[in-house]
Amino acid sequence: MADRERRAQTALPTIPLEEAERFSQRVLAWFDRHGRKDLPWQQPRDPYRIWISEIMLQQTQVNTVIGYFERFIQSFPDIPTLTAADPDKVMHHWSGLGYYARARNLHRAAGEVMTRHQGVLPDDLDSLQALPGIGRSTAGAIRSLAFGQYAPILDGNVKRVLARHFVIPGWPGNNGVQKQLWRLSEQLTPHRQTAQYNQAMMDLGATCCVRGKPLCDSCPLVQSCQALAEGDVSRYPAPKPKKVLPVRATRMLILTDPAGDILLEQRPPSGIWGGLWSLPECPPEQPLKDWCRQVLGCDVEERDQLRPRRHSFSHFHLDITPVLVAVKNPAKGLMDAGPRVWYKLSQPDDRGLAAPVSRILREIDRPISEHQSGGEAP
Repeated sequence: MADRERRAQTALPTIPLEEAERFSQRVLAWFDRHGRKDLPWQQPRDPYRIWISEIMLQQTQVNTVIGYFERFIQSFPDIPTLTAADPDKVMHHWSGLGYYARARNLHRAAGEVMTRHQGVLPDDLDSLQALPGIGRSTAGAIRSLAFGQYAPILDGNVKRVLARHFVIPGWPGNNGVQKQLWRLSEQLTPHRQTAQYNQAMMDLGATCCVRGKPLCDSCPLVQSCQALAEGDVSRYPAPKPKKVLPVRATRMLILTDPAGDILLEQRPPSGIWGGLWSLPECPPEQPLKDWCRQVLGCDVEERDQLRPRRHSFSHFHLDITPVLVAVKNPAKGLMDAGPRVWYKLSQPDDRGLAAPVSRILREIDRPISEHQSGGEAP
């Protein structure tokens, strides 16, 4: 480990007050001219809307979140509505956004706000962080943006700006590096105009101090950025250490009954796609017909395969082979073992679908009966 990186994990920086004030003033002046002030959750700006947006923005870019946010707020406009909502409907509105634990935690947190805080989102950091799905930075964002109170933040954009400006070596996920960055954020965040400053730092990292090719000429901190002075902005922050992800394989069975409906089953609450609806999965090494008879209690006939595809998670790759299968005897027993439904493609309902499953169902652009009969479209 390099000496500088070792020091970064132990020594906490101290920023002179005048330097901290110059930093924040430049950021705020940039925000007045270039900051994003018309995002959906800013109009109107209320604690519930800020909370929902901040959860969605975890691990997800603004442009992706906007549509999901607008649909979510339309269906769940306030905390009581979200609390009373069917979890399936909540997951349906999250389908495709990824990191589904966020949706489950959001629904749980809404219930806790109702029972522990009389339906009012708290404004203190401890109470916010006690809610499911809210960490230190998200709590700081909600406290500052929704309530206008002092609280530092440290999302990915802020980490990048600070790491470059102060040449903090090492991967920000490292505890020592993260402590340094939090210390910098605490000292630089002004006690006045905290909401504007925090929004400005997120905007600066998202639109100017970007990961690939930063727009240094447009940055308000160009004169004091130490990484730019070194001539190697791309070194900061250091990327996450690479590791070879394992690969798993599965067959997703598109089981159809004589009416052309497709069998879906709900996944367990925890684990990948927790609580979402998915296609039954048959291990590649097991004979398909035997597996269906033993696990599902039905006789089937394999009809067709869709193109294989890979879905990547943070900790492994999943190679999926979708297989179209006709169920010969859709007996009642098939529906008795766990939550299963026959899903009508022609009449989709508000059901949270795993993202690959949603894409597979959209790919079935010919009538199911044609696949079952082996016939070609005229």
